[in-house]
Amino acid sequence: MNTHVEKINLLSEMIAFSVVDGRLHEREYQFVWIVAQELGISRKEFKDLFHQELPTGVIKSEFERIQQFYRLALLMHVDGVLHQKEEEAIRQIAINMGLNPSATNRILKLMKASPNTMIPPEVLLDHFQEQHN
Repeated sequence: MNTHVEKINLLSEMIAFSVVDGRLHEREYQFVWIVAQELGISRKEFKDLFHQELPTGVIKSEFERIQQFYRLALLMHVDGVLHQKEEEAIRQIAINMGLNPSATNRILKLMKASPNTMIPPEVLLDHFQEQHN
């Protein structure tokens, strides 16, 4: 993540996704705030993002797109309730990012089966990189 604008775009996308089920859960808010802190975004700027439209931007690197997909997938599970709208939205977001739909479906299934919804980074990358072979 190179620029401030890219960081803001990433957070804006996460915020938009967090309310796709019609409600912002406290755990979702806390998760996005943790990401914002890691990216060096101030509390004021973070709060302001909730009142802005979603900017359009393309994440260029495939690795960064995979990271963002995984962040959104974690966000989807953080409140302990998996909504149909969230599943549909994350699949559409992955397609819009240019990620392999088969790989995204496998990752989502692995996350559902995992006791804490987390999967090892090498498993995540392997599923997306197998399409390159």
